Amino acid sequence: MGKTKLDDDVDELFKVPLAEFTGNRNALAARLKKESRAEDAERVKALGKPSVSAWAVNQLYWNERDAFERLLEAGERLRHAQASQLAGKTSDIREPRDARRDALTELSRLAAALLTESGHNASPETMRRITTNLEAISAYAALPDSPPPGRLTEDIDPPGFEALAALMQGGIKSRPAPAAAIPFVKKKGTEEEDKTVAKRALQSAERVLAEAQARVERLDTRMKKAAVELKEAEKTKRDAEERVIRASAAVEVAAENARNLADEAERAARSVEEALHAVEKAKKDLR
Repeated sequence: MGKTKLDDDVDELFKVPLAEFTGNRNALAARLKKESRAEDAERVKALGKPSVSAWAVNQLYWNERDAFERLLEAGERLRHAQASQLAGKTSDIREPRDARRDALTELSRLAAALLTESGHNASPETMRRITTNLEAISAYAALPDSPPPGRLTEDIDPPGFEALAALMQGGIKSRPAPAAAIPFVKKKGTEEEDKTVAKRALQSAERVLAEAQARVERLDTRMKKAAVELKEAEKTKRDAEERVIRASAAVEVAAENARNLADEAERAARSVEEALHAVEKAKKDLR
């Protein structure tokens, strides 16, 4: 089924700046209701305002389509490579994995620039959620149940281990065994094959788990480093504050000394003036 006019209107809605989303959504719903399209109006009215991170991913889809398509293509190739490995076939997953990583890096950089240009804060937490959304979309790739790129309203997570195994096995099922072979498969053989498939699924899940654990370790190392840097920065701040306090005290002392010297100089000037008067008087008396 092709796209409808309503699809185009909704697409345009998800392209606008985040601050304009609610107003544009309500205006679209009101127009549809006025056109006696109450059902469409309710569908539009039910659309939630995207989170900042979901909105940023939508904008990448609409405005950086080439880079976005590279991510989807790399994600699909990686999923097929993993499915082949699960089927016991030799498959190179490094190339699509590296391609997906490069695509994620490029899109994350574009997202940070987009947020800054739009007046949003590209905080580490926001960037983490954007990357997670992109990873999830690339993991689902072009599957029928994949999240709709360009229309995200909330953050999404990559498929879990069970879902990932199901996605991989879904790739295997696209190449069914010949029908003639089915009647000759014994029950014992079927059980052994089931165990083999389960074992491969476990191995694949363990690989995914190992990658996730490695990522956690890297993040933990970075967090520890950040904690050390924070501690050093706090110490530097305290030292600076102490220096400011000492400098302020020194300024007060210097100011007091300056005031005292000014008073003393004023008194000395008056003494000089009085002495001059005395000299003039003495000279007159001598005449």
